[in-house]
Amino acid sequence: MSLQITRAELFSRGAKGGAALLLAGSAVGALAETAAADPLSDGDLAYVRLLVGTELLGIDFYTRAVDAKKLAGKGQKYLKAALANEKEHYQSVAAILSGANLVPLTAADVDFSYPKTAFDSASSVTKLAAQLETAFLGAYLGAAGGMQASSLVSGIASIGANQAQHLSVFQNMLYGKPINVSFPKAMSIQDVSAVLDQFTG
Repeated sequence: MSLQITRAELFSRGAKGGAALLLAGSAVGALAETAAADPLSDGDLAYVRLLVGTELLGIDFYTRAVDAKKLAGKGQKYLKAALANEKEHYQSVAAILSGANLVPLTAADVDFSYPKTAFDSASSVTKLAAQLETAFLGAYLGAAGGMQASSLVSGIASIGANQAQHLSVFQNMLYGKPINVSFPKAMSIQDVSAVLDQFTG
């Protein structure tokens, strides 16, 4: 596995620049305007950078899972739908950094790696999808509860709700249980960072 950035840079990259991202009419596209109008705290920027990292991992994973073609019928459709969602999520959270006049990470900045058998079977793909979605949901719950900029919380929470939908689909495929815990766990920046470490370094 090779990395073009260090893990520290994943969470601290803040080069000034005019990198503009298309918002594609996303539900939280207006968050870029919020970030431009009101300076974000260092803590909020750390959360947003973390979410950008999770979305890049999600896009990479679902792209590989779709290409592996191990799930049939509805399973493949779910993978494609999740990939489309993750791309829109990325555009939205990256736009927060762009709105703050910071340059968000892109897929060109990081290489992800996976266990050797991750894409060998429907079971391995589904298990990893559920593992990742658990972390993605936890990341968004943690951000929604920890961010100081209240104007961003609604948009962050809406993405978290979509991640919960993804998790429900893959839990149902694995265990026949689309409804699981009553209170999904929010994860700290450090906990989510540790999950990203498994795939980036």
